[in-house]
Amino acid sequence: MSATPARRRDRGPLWLWVGWRMSALAVGAVVTVTLGMWAYFFTMDALAFRRLSPAMQQELMVLRADPDRDPARLWELYRAVFDIDRLLPTLSSPDWLMLAILVVATIAPIVAIGLWVSRPLSRQFTLVAKAARAVSEGDFSSRVSLVSAAPGEVAGLADDFNDMTARLQQYERELRESSVMLSHELRTPLNAAMGRIQGMLDGVMPCDDAQLALVHRQLMQINRLVGDLHLISLARAGQLTLVRRDFSLRDLIAERLEWISPQLQRQAFEVTWNARDDVVVHGDRDRLGQVLSILIDNVMRYAAVGRVLEIDVAVTVRYVTVTVGDRGPGVPSEHLTTMLTRFWRAEHSRSRHSGGSGLGLAIASAICRHHGGDLTCRNREGGGLSVEMTIPPAHSVA
Repeated sequence: MSATPARRRDRGPLWLWVGWRMSALAVGAVVTVTLGMWAYFFTMDALAFRRLSPAMQQELMVLRADPDRDPARLWELYRAVFDIDRLLPTLSSPDWLMLAILVVATIAPIVAIGLWVSRPLSRQFTLVAKAARAVSEGDFSSRVSLVSAAPGEVAGLADDFNDMTARLQQYERELRESSVMLSHELRTPLNAAMGRIQGMLDGVMPCDDAQLALVHRQLMQINRLVGDLHLISLARAGQLTLVRRDFSLRDLIAERLEWISPQLQRQAFEVTWNARDDVVVHGDRDRLGQVLSILIDNVMRYAAVGRVLEIDVAVTVRYVTVTVGDRGPGVPSEHLTTMLTRFWRAEHSRSRHSGGSGLGLAIASAICRHHGGDLTCRNREGGGLSVEMTIPPAHSVA
């Protein structure tokens, strides 16, 4: 997210943006009319004053300074220079005409200024409506241009709309790609299983335990793929059930490494890890253990050339971070942001040969998010990949 939308949100709520401008226009109109009437009275008074003789001017100035000194003479001097209609409180007074002229003259610029200052708000809403129509017609690539002078809440609405359409576009792309990948992933083991069964029925292949074991393995692969897709679907729908409790993170890491230690030893991996005994996290132990197993399995599948598995645990007040690193070939930087999508593979042929479905990191990311954490991938200095899992602790750790 760019910094510009964040600054727009800091401009204040919409009601304050609209109210301030409406109030400013109203005050501006009142001040304009008031100043206009003051200028009118000042001009008329100056012109009348000039029609008096110098002696009368001097006398009028003295009486103005002290009206109670001789009210009758002050009134006489005013009558000498002013039309009597201007001194009477009637609608026939020219002062009312001047007031009407000033009001009418002020309306046009005030309306023009009002339209001008409301243009950013109107334009931003227009752009959002235009983009919404495009999205309703199936164009998820539509984005709203941000108007620089728009109020913060409306600019935030446009920014959130862009985030929504970006997610919709991503989901559409994932759905399209997933449909293709899913049909392939299911077709391959299904065709193999059906071919073996047909061969046994036709008598081409022996119907023995070895053939049945191969069929069973292929059906298990299909079942595992369907289960992974079901888990991701539950996570996307916000219905992934978690059994939360406090548990030792060190014990969980030790358990998962113990489960896979024969394979690690067979591939001559150098394993290093650290975790304090007092690091306690709150979450679903089995699901978080599944995340660890996925990350460790990915290292063994795709970074075996490095022969290094490093697990590091860091603790802050807000999060516990578990980093699983390797010294394999790493991942091109342009793929780092797409690694957590379904069916993603950096090298399709190698992943399929290794038995990967491309769902592991997507599952791990979904589990982390449902724990209030996140999963982040980045390349390591000196080669290799590190995947960071952040989860909330059970309590603040000093």
